[in-house]
Amino acid sequence: MRIFKILNKCAIKCAWPAVWLAAFGVAAMPLASAAQPAHGIAMYGEPALPEGFSHLPYANPDAPKGGTIRLAEPGAFDSLKPWVLKGNPAWGVGVHVAETLMFRSIDEPFTLYGLLAESVETGDDRSWVEFTLRPEARFSDGTPVTVEDVMWSYETLGTVGHPRYLGAWAKVEKMEQTGERSVRFHFTEQDRELAMLMGMRPILKKTQWEDSDFSESGLEPPIGSGAYVIDRVDPGRQITFRRDPDYWGADLAINRGLNNFDEIRYDYFGDANAMFQAFKAGDVNVWRELSAEKWDSEYNFPLLTEGKVVKSEIPNERPSGIMGLVMNTRNPIFADWRVRQAMIEAFNFQFINNTLNGGRDPRITSYFSNSVLAMQPGPAEGKVRELLEPFADQLPPGAIEGYILPEGSDRPLDRKSLRTALKLLEEAGWTVQDGALKNQSGKPFAFEILLNQSGSAMRTASETQQIVDIYIEALRNLGITPRLTLLDSAQYVQRTSNYDFDMTWYERALSLSPGNEQMLYWGHDGVTLPGSRNWMGMNSPAAEAMIAAILDAQSEDDFTAAVRALDRVLTAGRYVIPVSFSPISRLAHSADLHYPEKTPLYGDWPGFLPEVWWQEEKE
Repeated sequence: MRIFKILNKCAIKCAWPAVWLAAFGVAAMPLASAAQPAHGIAMYGEPALPEGFSHLPYANPDAPKGGTIRLAEPGAFDSLKPWVLKGNPAWGVGVHVAETLMFRSIDEPFTLYGLLAESVETGDDRSWVEFTLRPEARFSDGTPVTVEDVMWSYETLGTVGHPRYLGAWAKVEKMEQTGERSVRFHFTEQDRELAMLMGMRPILKKTQWEDSDFSESGLEPPIGSGAYVIDRVDPGRQITFRRDPDYWGADLAINRGLNNFDEIRYDYFGDANAMFQAFKAGDVNVWRELSAEKWDSEYNFPLLTEGKVVKSEIPNERPSGIMGLVMNTRNPIFADWRVRQAMIEAFNFQFINNTLNGGRDPRITSYFSNSVLAMQPGPAEGKVRELLEPFADQLPPGAIEGYILPEGSDRPLDRKSLRTALKLLEEAGWTVQDGALKNQSGKPFAFEILLNQSGSAMRTASETQQIVDIYIEALRNLGITPRLTLLDSAQYVQRTSNYDFDMTWYERALSLSPGNEQMLYWGHDGVTLPGSRNWMGMNSPAAEAMIAAILDAQSEDDFTAAVRALDRVLTAGRYVIPVSFSPISRLAHSADLHYPEKTPLYGDWPGFLPEVWWQEEKE
């Protein structure tokens, strides 16, 4: 099935929030129409929903309003400012309180519809984009959202905000007010995605922040224009959002069937086990089960057997993304691809998957696996090969010839892979001496594996530690004994944001619409710039060239080829030891919580839960 047949279908998915939001890039495709104000913008052709549409296809416009949904988050928080690097922000502030000029449909990876903006206009070459604000747009304190707020927000985020905002802002040549309610952005270079990215920055109230150091974290509740306001905060433990009865955008078509709960509460727990126990006790309303084996065998607690909790499985058609143990190439021992391949060989995925998950979920085979954007088996061909060949002398083996992960063994000891690992390590200058792996100078092969004791978005702390424990036992056969360190969330965020680790757990969601965000993930700035997603510290001109090709793609074939080429560079780079992924989301939830029958293309993805859910007792 060709990609744009898929993209024009209705259906997408969601996972643990903090990790996945950043995954939404929008890829480059030509604009079909000439410059004129429009209700939406699509990278390929026209938006699926016509002007005057009644509601999003994955929302229930008749959903009742009211009730409370109680959600759980791991760790703690010490900030209400998710737009800066400092601090550990509470989840939900950037989602429920602040709004953007445009709204992203999770049914169409390449489409945005007007939210704060009533219209968007851009030229055929997309060298500029203009937004016109809705006259009725208001912050929660009743003051209007102005062009001045927009321009201040963009410049502030682009200069002192989180690094995720800096790349796109650097490509803005000029920002100008063109009317009482309109603002135009001119770009410095050919990058067709920028017109869409400019619609996806949070709009903050200038007068609240202009006299303070915006780059600092803090617990001052932000004033936003969104459907919810912050109601109660217990720092580090709980945050509650209350639906604004005077929300300015409640009657917009884009919002019909959304924002149905009167109250959204997030409770923070020390670890995933505590979260699950709270769910089983009825103190939390939704639980995402990440283990297929537990889903099948351990859901027999009273609330479920009594029918007060139900199980739902929500499919998706998005890429697997990458998840597993990442090696920090800033540490010289991981700078050699042969060492990284040896680490992958020593990881017996088949045994680990069978032991911990009953072998139910498939392995991640590349960064865009499970999608039409994934690299194809065997040698690169056609446009993919043409993109990669200029970098042939820089690429690790397998990028052009083809790369596959070791098969592994169903036995604890995978002797074949361990022999391969030892050979690679010897080629890289490491040999077993007196039972320990050392280099020619006698320096031991020593490194630390860093884990978050609160777990991650897609794995509980106990699951990641079980995986790592089995892996450490395998490494002992190579004369390697890593040091395992568990940290609380705040310490873990601090160290990983500054790349102060050797190996750690890594998760990056990827969408069907990769674009500028890929530079934040894999670009050379992230080698030294704190807070990027480039935890592996890769500096690959080939990867950056593939990203540039994605952004400048003029056709479906060009775009697909560029993403597949990037997938080869990343996968053959051997930066991450990948584990399994699930093509469905497994959600156990209170029986009085409901979601529309039609799920979006991304399925259980940001924008789905709690946005389109509602509360209603069974009849």
